[in-house]
Amino acid sequence: MTRRNTECVQTSHTTFDPATAERAVAVADLRALLMMVFHYTGDRYWLSERFRPVRDVRLIAPEDAGLPVDVQQELRDAAVATLCSPTPPILTNPDDTLFLKMMRIALGEQVPAEYVPMMREQMGLAPSLELSDHPPAVVDPAVLPVLIVGAGESGIALGAILNDLGIAYQVIERGDTVGGTWRDNIYPGCAVDTPNHSYSYSFGKRYPWTHFFSDQPEIQDYLERSADDFDVRQHIRFNTTCVGAEWDEGQHDWKVLLEHGSDQQWVRTRFLVSAIGPFGEPQIANIPGIDDFAGPVVHSARWTEHLDLAGRSVAIIGTGASCMQIAPTVANAVAQLSILQRTAQWVRPIDRFHERIDDDVQALLQRERYYSCWFRFVMLWRYGDGLLATLRKDPTWPHPQRSVNKTNDRHREQMTAHIRDVLADRPSLLAKCIPDYPPYGKRILLDNGWYETLLKPNVDLVTTTIDHVEAGGVRMSDGSLVEADLLVMATGFDVSRSAARLDIRGSEGRSLADEWAGGIGAYLGITVPGFPNFFILQGPTTGLGHGGSAIFTSEVQARYVALTIVEMIRSGIETIDVKPEVYAEYLARVDAAHDQLVWSHPGMKPYYRDEFGKIRTVLPWRLVDYFDMTRSPDFTDFNVTVGLTESDVVR
Repeated sequence: MTRRNTECVQTSHTTFDPATAERAVAVADLRALLMMVFHYTGDRYWLSERFRPVRDVRLIAPEDAGLPVDVQQELRDAAVATLCSPTPPILTNPDDTLFLKMMRIALGEQVPAEYVPMMREQMGLAPSLELSDHPPAVVDPAVLPVLIVGAGESGIALGAILNDLGIAYQVIERGDTVGGTWRDNIYPGCAVDTPNHSYSYSFGKRYPWTHFFSDQPEIQDYLERSADDFDVRQHIRFNTTCVGAEWDEGQHDWKVLLEHGSDQQWVRTRFLVSAIGPFGEPQIANIPGIDDFAGPVVHSARWTEHLDLAGRSVAIIGTGASCMQIAPTVANAVAQLSILQRTAQWVRPIDRFHERIDDDVQALLQRERYYSCWFRFVMLWRYGDGLLATLRKDPTWPHPQRSVNKTNDRHREQMTAHIRDVLADRPSLLAKCIPDYPPYGKRILLDNGWYETLLKPNVDLVTTTIDHVEAGGVRMSDGSLVEADLLVMATGFDVSRSAARLDIRGSEGRSLADEWAGGIGAYLGITVPGFPNFFILQGPTTGLGHGGSAIFTSEVQARYVALTIVEMIRSGIETIDVKPEVYAEYLARVDAAHDQLVWSHPGMKPYYRDEFGKIRTVLPWRLVDYFDMTRSPDFTDFNVTVGLTESDVVR
């Protein structure tokens, strides 16, 4: 069992005093509470139809689970008794059949059986990596076993696993602390759009999230704490950049050039891992005259801490996720806010986006392991795979221009009704705000007050195309001038290069950038032919367009990489290089799957789609499918060099 195991595995039962228990239970989610009571009592009475929650697909569903008042009270009374009793749980490790039944009852729906292993791990009821013994140490002290570039959430995840396995590694981080994207993006309103109780590691201490959707400072604090809790920070070299890396054909290792200030140093490593993620480079819109603007121009991803917007006339270019967070946050402070929109966005309404988590519920989440596990499960499920099936094209659907199937059309109607409700007093905004392409064709966005912001008297939504920028603002194609003294570029990130932002040169000196000149790709999002012993975390084809947590994909990828390294060391495998035919077949499956999904709809061009028309950024399959694909490495997928001995390693 690993050192990183979750709160559920680690923490013993703590007894609550009656007053605290009663307050907590009164506002707790009854789905999680029901499963908690069953764990402690083992009494199948609690699995009877009387206590079965009503299925509810709302993003944050009511805590009463749709149960009758008398049933709610019976369950709460039992929960108080459980929390106040020192008796340990009877049911700590339900078998697969019972665990599946519990999942189905908790949600009020037929959860497929294939989710059992994934959810056991993600809930912390099973360790994510369990090995009977540690691999042997690498002999040559001149060659670092593993070098990880990037100390964001992916680099932290892999470092934690390598610590458990006793494999030496070093993390190179260009910044002065951990966090990556969450450290760098400090624009007003920056927050996660996946609930934190699923957007967090399945292992380690449970963080006391103050909201369902926490803001950037809290997420950054969580990553800082995680780096310390998992003993990863001591392996990180901060303020150090990877200038480039070259594969040494003769030595079968990587030569990596590092830069710290004015000093450069070559190091050798057997395994090189890119953990820089897809969101490290801002997408800068090529707008004529941008250099002529008289005021500051700031990209959302390069916000400066002390930038003062109070009383200013601000123009924001772009209406994606960052704009939808910035605009509601700053609208009341600025004199004028002009939002320059190219394409309207579909936005899911969520009434409880800003809601603070009750302090008494925090006591349950922090102190009661089974409540915490099942609360996480409910969030994982609601923000996981459920939406994907509704994004599949129905070839018989008679309205393909507006939606891709009947359910997708119903979602369109629901979101359109929401827009009409909020903007009822401003009909002129409706045409600007209702998209003309299918829902979810672009990134899923949540309404955190976006439409209410557009109604403010000092806010103007501009849909005329931009002609150029000049000293006093942005000149539109109709000749009008959007006056501004500060320009915000909310134009997203350049996701077309991924790990190619590093100067990586593999076999025969081939550049990864050249390899991807015709479009990015990686087998399982992790390996590329011609680049031996090189792994990518959060690589091409593994982004999440349909829902779910990026930390989930980081975890399963990190486990795959770690298991590959372990098996190579154990079996005397010196190098692996994914077979070109395996790589090509994988990308063909990705392309075929995306052809059936909404993102390939011709009515719009999401940032997921590259200049060649391929969608190589997001995953076309369910999370559980990817979990199974990366469960363990299949070495028949690789060309391998074997026969490594101690004399081979010590040079």
